[in-house]
Amino acid sequence: MGKTYIDTVKYLVYANLEIDGLVEKPDVVGAIFGQTEGLLGDELDLRDLQKNGRIGRIEVDLSPRGGRSVGKIKLPSSLDMVETCILAAALETVDRVGPCEAKIGIEKVEDTRNAKRKILIDRAKTLLKSMLMHEIPESKEISEMVRQEVKVAEISEYGPEKLPCGPGIEKVDAIVIVEGRADVLNLLKNDVTNVVAVGGANVTNAIAKLAREKEVTVFLDGDRGGDIILNELARVADIDFVARAPAGKEVEELSRKELIKCLRAKVPYEGAGAQPQEDRRPRQTYNAGRSRRFDEERGGRRREEPQQPLVQQPLPEPAYTQPMEQTAPQPELVPPMPVKEEKPVAKPADVPPQLLASLDELENTLRARFYNAEMASTKEIPVREMMRSLEDEKDIHAIVFDGIITQRLADLAETKKISMLVGIKLGNVFRKPGSVLIHTKT
Repeated sequence: MGKTYIDTVKYLVYANLEIDGLVEKPDVVGAIFGQTEGLLGDELDLRDLQKNGRIGRIEVDLSPRGGRSVGKIKLPSSLDMVETCILAAALETVDRVGPCEAKIGIEKVEDTRNAKRKILIDRAKTLLKSMLMHEIPESKEISEMVRQEVKVAEISEYGPEKLPCGPGIEKVDAIVIVEGRADVLNLLKNDVTNVVAVGGANVTNAIAKLAREKEVTVFLDGDRGGDIILNELARVADIDFVARAPAGKEVEELSRKELIKCLRAKVPYEGAGAQPQEDRRPRQTYNAGRSRRFDEERGGRRREEPQQPLVQQPLPEPAYTQPMEQTAPQPELVPPMPVKEEKPVAKPADVPPQLLASLDELENTLRARFYNAEMASTKEIPVREMMRSLEDEKDIHAIVFDGIITQRLADLAETKKISMLVGIKLGNVFRKPGSVLIHTKT
């Protein structure tokens, strides 16, 4: 008998069989071949078709039931649709198996390529999703990539320590000092070229020399580290102005608008909350009997009251024995400018069940849903429009979408104060925002 390989089978004919007696499987197959022989002509003869591999082995599944035999017949075919249906109808003409009466009824003719079509469609959806998320950048992303490459090419080095800086830093009259290379790159990307990085807490001689020759604006992160850098710079460099990033943010994270706003809000160094440069030595502890000469050397007005004997032991709280006139203000150590601490944004403990149910609904749809604080759906859009739509949307509490959570999306969610991101898969997210709960299905 011939054999049709499963890869070449196009259709499967399923038939139900009822026989008034107990028979064997070979009896059923012999009856099918014998009673259909010559019925359809030479071109559709079952024996010739099986020898040529156009139909496969006829499978019969029989079981006895109360003195009768019932079962199913399966006939694989690689013929076309019309010829397969003709063969299926021919099976119903078989009315006897051996001496017993029989009845065959066609249940269905199945196209075996449906399974392949389903696999093909699922794979095409996956490829399309990957292309939309990674391979086809938006016009804004293309502009940013080109701008970034140009600005990286413009970055230069200054001094023997090869500090990162903008082009021609020696030729400008005013400079902006930042903390690190990433800060320099962000300012260059936003067209601020007169920038140089201090390269750490240890301020180099090159920075000190440059600060003596230029007007200096120190642009610092909005954290405690910025205060440390400012104090170190103040020891060796002449500082004119101080600009600070918003509390809790770093210069490298700021957008163009935020950078310009911070630089415009710079304040003179004496009013920046740091210790004045000319008064960095500790304030002298003195008693009520200090001399007029000491007052004159410190720039105070000459005192008229008589001198009193010096006290040998320093008093716990220096005080004058009698009221005295107000002298010139004495320089004091002023603590560094306090950094305004932001209250941490509460992070949800778990993903609400309605968002998980929504994720199951959106799977394989390439769509996204926005939710408000009451967990009510406010908008549903295609995934490819999600990033652009987020720029204009406000008061979004959660996003559920059929896609991959990327670093860009996580950063934008933090900026927009979105509490939850629920997606299918987590991409290359190197920095997870502390205020955003990220949940994925896989």
